[in-house]
Amino acid sequence: QVQLVESGGGLEQAGGSLRLSCAASRRTFGYFNMGWFRQAPGKEREFVAAISGSGLSTYYADSVKGRFTMSRDNTKATVYLQMNSLKPEDTAVYYCAGNRNSQSRVYSAMNDYEYWGQGTQVTVSS
Repeated sequence: QVQLVESGGGLEQAGGSLRLSCAASRRTFGYFNMGWFRQAPGKEREFVAAISGSGLSTYYADSVKGRFTMSRDNTKATVYLQMNSLKPEDTAVYYCAGNRNSQSRVYSAMNDYEYWGQGTQVTVSS
């Protein structure tokens, strides 16, 4: 079993930046392909970004491409989501997700992920 704990959410003005972190409880973190998803009030959870276990591959939703950057530090068993040029439409609960697969690749579907964090709220004011 793996526990994922997100942090770094909060209230920010439009145009500002936030960095989310997601810490995993397993030392074999390098085998986990990771993703970030978000869910706004009244909307379905949607894909934001993904990174392969090796960290060599990343993939982003069109809505965040060029503004958000996902990275990982396997020595700290942590992934990050750097969010720049924030917009009010980025307001949502952000969830970290993990996929344990020997294949290091990116996944964008919710069903591909077995482990989920509890979420962290991001609110962007206009």
